[in-house]
Amino acid sequence: MSSSPLNPQQQAAVEYVDGPLLVLAGAGSGKTKVITEKIAHLVATRRVEPRHIAAITFTNKAAREMRERVGKRVKGEAAEALTVTTFHSLGLRFLQIEHDRAGLRRGFSIFDGDDQMAIIRDLAPPGAKNDALYALHNLVSAAKNAGLSPEQAAAAARSVREHEAAAVYAKYQARLQAFNAVDFDDLIRLPLQLLEAEPDLAAGWRERIRYLLVDECQDTNGAQYRLLKQLAGPKGAMTCVGDDDQSIYAWRGAMPENLDQLGVDYPQLKVIKLEQNYRCTSRILRCANTLIAKNPHAHLKQLWSQHGDGEPIRVWQCRNGEHEAERVAAEIHYLHQAKEIPFGEFAILFRGNHQSRPLEKALQLLRIPYHLTGGTRFLDRAEVKDLLSWLQVLANPDNDAAFLRAIAAPKREVGATTLEKLAAMAQTAGMSLARAAGQIGFLKQLTPRAAAGLDDFNRIVNALRDEAERLTPAELVPVLAERSGLLAMVRAQCKDEASFLRRKGNLDELASWFEGARGGGPGELAAQLALLSNADRGEPGNAVRLMSLHAAKGLEFRTVFVVGCEDGNLPHEASLEEGRLEEERRLMYVGITRAKERLYLAHSAEVKRWGAIEHLLPSRFLDELPAGDLLRDGLDPERETAEKKQRGRAHMAAIAALFDD
Repeated sequence: MSSSPLNPQQQAAVEYVDGPLLVLAGAGSGKTKVITEKIAHLVATRRVEPRHIAAITFTNKAAREMRERVGKRVKGEAAEALTVTTFHSLGLRFLQIEHDRAGLRRGFSIFDGDDQMAIIRDLAPPGAKNDALYALHNLVSAAKNAGLSPEQAAAAARSVREHEAAAVYAKYQARLQAFNAVDFDDLIRLPLQLLEAEPDLAAGWRERIRYLLVDECQDTNGAQYRLLKQLAGPKGAMTCVGDDDQSIYAWRGAMPENLDQLGVDYPQLKVIKLEQNYRCTSRILRCANTLIAKNPHAHLKQLWSQHGDGEPIRVWQCRNGEHEAERVAAEIHYLHQAKEIPFGEFAILFRGNHQSRPLEKALQLLRIPYHLTGGTRFLDRAEVKDLLSWLQVLANPDNDAAFLRAIAAPKREVGATTLEKLAAMAQTAGMSLARAAGQIGFLKQLTPRAAAGLDDFNRIVNALRDEAERLTPAELVPVLAERSGLLAMVRAQCKDEASFLRRKGNLDELASWFEGARGGGPGELAAQLALLSNADRGEPGNAVRLMSLHAAKGLEFRTVFVVGCEDGNLPHEASLEEGRLEEERRLMYVGITRAKERLYLAHSAEVKRWGAIEHLLPSRFLDELPAGDLLRDGLDPERETAEKKQRGRAHMAAIAALFDD
């Protein structure tokens, strides 16, 4: 709908700038267009200068797409002056400007999940198992996402576990401070803490950001919501866009009730609903509306479409997961051949990634190309993390976590005993490991081989730090890979040339991410890179998409299969036991509204677990859908018989083709 005019509700949302606005945007209702057009409206009418407008979303991919769309409506210097960013990037920018107030030095590091777990493991009680370590990490993260300082977390603790976590949180934060580092949660918590404590600073940032646009507002956690309030101020110069019916991230802190809280905090809040859907057939929308109406609402929406009823929603009862996968693969093969639907217009959605295995097997048998979302993240690949640790050491000599990874990539005769001795000396002297490793007096206390290894490491780091001052970031990465010995290590680890070239290609791709960067030293680069996610790797091409329902949010396909629609799976067993059906229902709603033309809902009669057959019940959500819009197995035997023959012939032809080859 990019070239179509705005509908009346969209137009009203674009033009309203007299106070805080909440746009309740249903699935497929053109919310990104509203944000884009509103930015253009603010610039064209000169209500707000471009440099004072900030649009915030959750992922780098969403921010990049929004920048591209805004760039088509706002040109030249005005487009350059706009801020279109993510919450965490905005927090990073804030801390880079206000680093003194936050107790940070320039070039501070951002610790990733592995770095955080390394500190938690070091601070936890001796012998703590992984489950306990992850629980501690989650409690510390939850406290930060609630905007709590270590002292506030200790005061709020009620259970023994919360008191233990608060104690670890205090030590953890002290360790970050010593390393001149922050973690992802700090990118929100620290700016919030400063803005709430210093009214003059908050006033200054409201002057800097005079109008705020927030996408996916239902996904904000407690700290993010409070940060928005601080930036918008009492007047509430902002437009928040969201959909409480698509809030499916409670497990990572999202609070859909923040949409309702807006009306409490801003009594003058105006609410506009976007209910015209530009994606789905009317039948699909009736199913979605009927399902989600079972959830309580402060503002109920009724999505509608001009696309006509379309085909009935197919509900398949299958024998088991393998039978389900075979039916899905056969249907995709048939529709691709008979209707000439590209493979990239099919999606298979499931509750958990473990459900993909039989589907992959069935698709492979019919030679159907597919892309499974949720594999190893690019930034989590070993060689990429190794190179990043080197960049972080160049940027911040006080980053002990990066030093520990870099010194071992490749190994330099510096073992655990040497590192423990070095750590004791560093702690006594009150300095970081990297700085201690550069002290001649310390090196003399080590074995000659260990001292030589550390000396060699220091010489390489110092030489690369000099190179970083004169090379562009894209030029620095391959030089670092070569001189650090990383490339030689990767080659030694690979059994064949193909494996080496694939892993070397990851390092080359990392360099390409820096193309066009203006410099600023490796510290700036490492900080920016730490904000990237696997969503920035582009689309998978013309292939069937296999993904979880959580990963499918924001996407759309001509034909969608939702598999595993059984009680205990969707809704999930834990939700049934705890009486938490609302988010599971929203998850089903998200799956339904991904489909533009055809929707298939499949469930199995049984599953084999631990060697025993377990009988399954269809998802209770299927009974919440309007029966008149569903075509269940067994309701139309004549049609089913004809379809089986068609699919069977196509299936056999595909298998015969394998033998012909």
